[in-house]
Amino acid sequence: MSRHYNLEKVREIAGGDEDFVAVIVSTFLQEIPPDLEAMQNAIENVNHKMAYQFAHKMKPNLDMFGIDLLDQIKAMEKWSDTNKPTSAIQTKLDDITNTLTTVIAELQEDF
Repeated sequence: MSRHYNLEKVREIAGGDEDFVAVIVSTFLQEIPPDLEAMQNAIENVNHKMAYQFAHKMKPNLDMFGIDLLDQIKAMEKWSDTNKPTSAIQTKLDDITNTLTTVIAELQEDF
């Protein structure tokens, strides 16, 4: 079954230690949900600075897990430098939220 994540980089970092892979996954599962919620709240409250900080914070984790959201995160960072309304970024936020919700469920199932 196809997954929305790829552990290739995680396994490379872990040097083949599957226990360490599990620790990295566990850390991801602890950190990403509250970061995602904080980013959603920042966008809902039109707090561009906080939205940028949480999008930027998540970016390396998404890359490490091979989660294809780089364009959406970059768009979020770019939006945060504007005075555009939330509606201008809502589609990207929905993509991020839906994909990460799926990835979290998949990782919980797999680990």
